[in-house]
Amino acid sequence: MARGRVPVVDVQSDNFTELWPSMVLALRTATFIAVDTELSGLGTRKALLSPCIDERYKAVCNAARTRSVLSLGIACFKQLPEKSENAFLCQIYNLTLLCTEDYIVEPQSVQFLVQHGFDFNKQYSQGIPYHKGNDKGNESQSQSVRTFFLELIRAKKPLILHNGLIDLVFLYQCFYAHLPDSLGTFTSDLSEMFPAGIYDTKYASEFETRFVASYLEYAYKKCKRENSKLKDSSSQHISVEFCSYPASMSHYIDYRHCSLEEANHSKGEANKVPVCEKFSAYGWCPNGVKCPQSHNIDLIIDEDDKLCEKAKKRKQRRKRRKNAEEPEKALEQESSGKETELIPNGEEEPPQKQSCYEPARTAGRPLEEEDSAAMEPEGGSDTSAHGGRREEDLGSTEETAALSLSTKGNAHDSDRVEGESEVLAGTISANHPGIPETEAARAGGKQNASQGPSSQVGTHRAGFDAFMTGYVMAYVWMLKKRKSTDTDAEPWCPDCHNKLYLSGKSVPLQIVKSSFSKSSTAHNQKMKLVWASG
Repeated sequence: MARGRVPVVDVQSDNFTELWPSMVLALRTATFIAVDTELSGLGTRKALLSPCIDERYKAVCNAARTRSVLSLGIACFKQLPEKSENAFLCQIYNLTLLCTEDYIVEPQSVQFLVQHGFDFNKQYSQGIPYHKGNDKGNESQSQSVRTFFLELIRAKKPLILHNGLIDLVFLYQCFYAHLPDSLGTFTSDLSEMFPAGIYDTKYASEFETRFVASYLEYAYKKCKRENSKLKDSSSQHISVEFCSYPASMSHYIDYRHCSLEEANHSKGEANKVPVCEKFSAYGWCPNGVKCPQSHNIDLIIDEDDKLCEKAKKRKQRRKRRKNAEEPEKALEQESSGKETELIPNGEEEPPQKQSCYEPARTAGRPLEEEDSAAMEPEGGSDTSAHGGRREEDLGSTEETAALSLSTKGNAHDSDRVEGESEVLAGTISANHPGIPETEAARAGGKQNASQGPSSQVGTHRAGFDAFMTGYVMAYVWMLKKRKSTDTDAEPWCPDCHNKLYLSGKSVPLQIVKSSFSKSSTAHNQKMKLVWASG
């Protein structure tokens, strides 16, 4: 990537037809495709955080029916085997959209998006029009966002998202068909729409690479940094190239400056401006750009690396002490007739970042038990929509307003909902030490690169976020040493195949066709259209 510039092609109504052939070709020739969305809002956060997954699905469906997708990011990663099994050509598109039906725009969402560079004048004047729900007449031959989504399905490529449940629900309602009432039917439909598999980089960041935080910008920069180390040591690493666009396209290409080498940040900044612990843990801060503390992801990763190194040394010391004590304990157990009891070490759970609010976890206590304990005092808490944590039912107007501040915009509502719930839940734990912290305090949600002082303001967050999402997946795939991309023979990346991250849950949502759930009628009709007109 030349000089660390990431080109994002801005697609709108006046160039949609011109760019259509290249976009469809990029879909068809890609090895995998990463997708991201920006939304006009999500509605009531409490329902989105319900501990019942079926209720959570219904809440997201309600949001998708009443809100809209403002922009759609597509990043097509094509493997270049002639150069390296981990070399990719990436083409990134940011589609500015305009729903032609009435929809809700949440004031807080507008404020957040405007602060981070979203151009509503451009959206309303040049947004590509679309309608939601089922088709209206014969639309299969037109060049529209809905038929572009059909091309995405026809491509039969692995679909990559970050904290993707909300994205998938909105994509289905806005560009495909009316959402089914049942979550089981929805997952059955998805399994047929994307037979090559759906992959969630938030799940991969927590349960595969085991990063201490998993909001999008953190995961991306962490992968980028680790990949740079591999490159410097002449080890297997990923490389990304981009197309050279002609001068005639320059007026609608936005170059994001983001070197794939380790960031050249000032080490002294850590001493001058302390890192915001809320942002560090969650990828979201209630003070936003007004926060006096640093939101610099590179500094956050520096601190985390130092803490991890200290933790490793402590673990080594404990192991040495344990090894020295084991012979003595073995003799004592033999004399008492007792056998050694094996205690789970929690290795199946992802590492946990201690936040400014988060007390130490009770050793050996199951995650779900912690979550339910955190819920009980208030009589009903929820888990964040995309993130990974529970939120207390505070019931106050001020706190409810704080919850509604998230939008899927730059902070991917999924992750911002999570981050907000984590901050509030953490506050409760701080005020009531007896209440265990929720899982939400661990990983923050789906935060994007534009959040905070360290971020780059621009109009292409969905496109660039799709690129970051794809980059994380490429890195995970490289780590898993998946040399075959023959999706007909086996899943492309089996450890992450069809697993969607669920907030506050230690297991993912499986995208499978259940024997108890049939595909929806609207989906069956749509699939006939997909292949009949393909």
